[in-house]
Amino acid sequence: MASPNFRIAIVGAGQVGGATAYAMILRSIATELLLVDIDSAKRDAQVSDLSDATYISNSGTRVRAATHHEAGQCDIIIITAGAKNFLAEISILHMYRHIGMIRNVVQAMSPFKSDSILLIVANPVDLLTQIAQEVSRLPTAQVIGSGTFLDSVRLRGLLADKAGVAAKSIDIHVLGAQGDSQVVAWSTATVGGIPIAQSIPPSTIDQKELERQTKDRTKDIVRAKQATTFGISSIVTSICSSIRHDTRNVRPISHFQPEFGCCFSSLVVLGRKGITREINMSFESEEQAAILRSANELKETMDRVHENYQD
Repeated sequence: MASPNFRIAIVGAGQVGGATAYAMILRSIATELLLVDIDSAKRDAQVSDLSDATYISNSGTRVRAATHHEAGQCDIIIITAGAKNFLAEISILHMYRHIGMIRNVVQAMSPFKSDSILLIVANPVDLLTQIAQEVSRLPTAQVIGSGTFLDSVRLRGLLADKAGVAAKSIDIHVLGAQGDSQVVAWSTATVGGIPIAQSIPPSTIDQKELERQTKDRTKDIVRAKQATTFGISSIVTSICSSIRHDTRNVRPISHFQPEFGCCFSSLVVLGRKGITREINMSFESEEQAAILRSANELKETMDRVHENYQD
């Protein structure tokens, strides 16, 4: 049963943070939304604009500006700061700039409320989810990243268009480290509960092309408008709804996986305490090997990050 008072903080009041807050208001996910940003003028403007939306929607959600410390005492803390991608920026500089940002933000919010859920949306999401978990010292089940959830939803839509069926009838997941090495679990995909190989004629779809479109759409959107505001805000709202209402939805979410020593996306059950449990899947050998390569590449990068941040 959902708590009558449920507070969500959004750290980062830019395009993604603003769109996420608006989506939360429309679905009445929180009783109170706290916005945090080092740019106080932008933060306050977003609060004023979003407050107008609450009056129109009659959502009952209160929106206000807050400090990092106040954010750390909320039920869910969403970090969208740094979610914008800079395509021309050298990737290694982009990564370390965002790692520094996450470390500073999480330290500023500590200590957290013991049952807080920390949700990372900023990129690179898998690395930053692990950094956030290490710095926050929250249980691993309570620190999650948006991971490949949006990629999975996107692929489902692309596949639905090609196959001529409703997207909600398709069950397919993108897993592993979000980005170039992510893996589509074609072997477990179904349409109406029937394996995809039996339900859609092979000549109808080009799996490699659909995988390419799924990866490239983010780059195309960012190149034109700097951020994937509406897609990411929708899946973040879905994640928060699963947590707030303890609905136990199964989602591909980034989280720490001790057997691999890093964070990446696999299927989990989401509830009020974060990750309730993992869902074990049976893959084809090629898919399993691809997920292992994806995890190993991520682990190597994480090891280098740890070396550079040794005290």
